[in-house]
Amino acid sequence: MNKFLLTIFCLIFYLSYSQAQTDFGVKGGVNITFFKVDEINFGEYPDTEIGFYGGFFADFEIDANLHIQPELLYIGISDFQFLNAPVYLNYNVNNQFHILIGPSLNYFFDFFSNKFKVRADISLAYDLSSNLDLHMKYTLGFEELSPNVMFLGLGYR
Repeated sequence: MNKFLLTIFCLIFYLSYSQAQTDFGVKGGVNITFFKVDEINFGEYPDTEIGFYGGFFADFEIDANLHIQPELLYIGISDFQFLNAPVYLNYNVNNQFHILIGPSLNYFFDFFSNKFKVRADISLAYDLSSNLDLHMKYTLGFEELSPNVMFLGLGYR
């Protein structure tokens, strides 16, 4: 795991100092969390819960249609909080529509005994303008006690 994090850090460092176009921005919105189990107390045992998220992202251009986009997001769902750090491969379908896919590294502050989890993300983004995008992503938890989450929000670069 440490080698993976070191590789990601080196890639981000290399891309930020290479001649590639780099953009930085903020994003935020609402999330809907889908819990898979009834055994754990998520309030009154809800099937879904609505929360919020916000954070930062960087967009490193590899070529005209391919980018690397790491993010760092703070997510709150009732009393349940965690950090979500996806590292996306961002493919530009056209000038306004993008497909993003990649691993999602998550740190849960106050819930699981195993606080670190790796999940998978797939995301769609549509540029409303050159600085504003509308995005939706789905995070898939692989373990029994790892909820799946859908995000809907705006990003500004």
